[in-house]
Amino acid sequence: MVSTTNPSLLETEVLIVGAGPTGLMAGLVLARRGVDALVIDGKSGPTRESRALVLQARSMEIYDQLGLAEQVLADANPARRLQIGTDAAPAGADIFAAQTGWTRHPGVQVFEQSQNEELLATTLEAEGHPVRWGHRLANLESGASVGDERVEVLAEGPDGPVRIRCRWVIGADGASSPVRHELGLPFEGVTDDATFCVADLRGVAGVPDDALMARFGERRFAISFPLGAGGHARLVWLHGDDDPGQEEALAAAREDLGITYDTVDWFSAYRVHHRVAAHFRRGAVFLAGDAAHVHSPIGGQGMNTGLQDAHHLANLLADVAAGHLDAAALDRYEAERRPVAMTLINATDRVFGAIARTGRGTAFARRRARPVLAAVVPRMLASPLGPYLAGLVGQYRIRYRASADGEPVPRWARDRAVGVRLPPTAANRDVLRSMSWQLHTYGIEADRPVVPDWIEGPYTFTPDGNGRLREDRLYLVRPDGFVAASFPVHAGAIATADVREALEAYGAVGGAS
Repeated sequence: MVSTTNPSLLETEVLIVGAGPTGLMAGLVLARRGVDALVIDGKSGPTRESRALVLQARSMEIYDQLGLAEQVLADANPARRLQIGTDAAPAGADIFAAQTGWTRHPGVQVFEQSQNEELLATTLEAEGHPVRWGHRLANLESGASVGDERVEVLAEGPDGPVRIRCRWVIGADGASSPVRHELGLPFEGVTDDATFCVADLRGVAGVPDDALMARFGERRFAISFPLGAGGHARLVWLHGDDDPGQEEALAAAREDLGITYDTVDWFSAYRVHHRVAAHFRRGAVFLAGDAAHVHSPIGGQGMNTGLQDAHHLANLLADVAAGHLDAAALDRYEAERRPVAMTLINATDRVFGAIARTGRGTAFARRRARPVLAAVVPRMLASPLGPYLAGLVGQYRIRYRASADGEPVPRWARDRAVGVRLPPTAANRDVLRSMSWQLHTYGIEADRPVVPDWIEGPYTFTPDGNGRLREDRLYLVRPDGFVAASFPVHAGAIATADVREALEAYGAVGGAS
């Protein structure tokens, strides 16, 4: 029981509970947007274990927007392809080639969770927003009900209890989220009956330095991720129904998968959960990352989804805090991000069930499918369908719908670019770093329509060489880099009614210029 006798009081605009990659990303985006935010965590410092491992292309684009991509690339181990089977052709499925031209950061960057946390926490501290380590949430006293104007939180710190008063709370405190429990939100889904094993190994024989590798045994399936040269690799596999110790699990991997290695840096065995919170928001309290959704690590999507949750939500909160959007706009977080989590859960569940399970029937089908997959997957990625599939894996083809299913799509949302992140061109990289609402044209000049004065532009760019952005359109771009609306340009002018309707749909407020 925490003593509440005369606790010290802290006040902030946003309290972020949890200093994993999700919470730290939220804190940094809010800081860059000029919002007072405080990150707390019960740990004494950033995670030291590798845990989550890869950054997909969309997450690298976010790091790029924050000016941190070069630091990631300096320390990351790139994986350009997927090799299916130890005896497959070395070229494998070329992820890098399929994504080239569609993103500035093709391929996968192996940049483990501890490195993400160190980079984000160090950047926050350098910019005057250090994490309060050693502070754990004790009680959420108010803020979870509709109409609550402020949130009151009680935390336990190294020097005793601390009361924190804020406008909003972000629960980024992991799969066992105390914030989610305080809200009483169901965590809907299943826990798998089999045990997942993860090991960071050195001196592994036969693993490529620049590729993911799918390995097929008589009973098991595994994926290895390159951590560095000389056979430094992460191995992820499904062991079976029991709960093995390290020696038992690794002995089974050696015997069935033919894994040989020199030393073990880290090992963990756990049950895999496939769960999504019933809601991502209650009152002034939000959930993000593993607090909102957990799933199989086999696709390397979890940390990326959390980073993108944080980026999305922090930009929304910053817009409302600045008076650019009305408070109702915050409903868009759950409306847009929960379907992403549901799609990911459903997809990883299907892959997990079809590929990774132990058992003779699944193993037999997997062995029979291996030569087919080794031949077909590289061809698919090299085909016209390849960029689309690679974009789904890279998470830059996520689409946010402007209208609910069955409802008519407004005119300003009928362009195929609306609802997806703005395709990168040779010239639009730098302006996106301001994380502001912007107007863009590509190959045409347009007059500034009647819009609030906090919307920048129009910025005029050269035509998109890939034809993804039309030359006869004015694009409204959100701070998170997604295209909010598209307006036809006629003799340099845009229909005022279309612009007004789009801004009303997003809850825009403020004076026009």
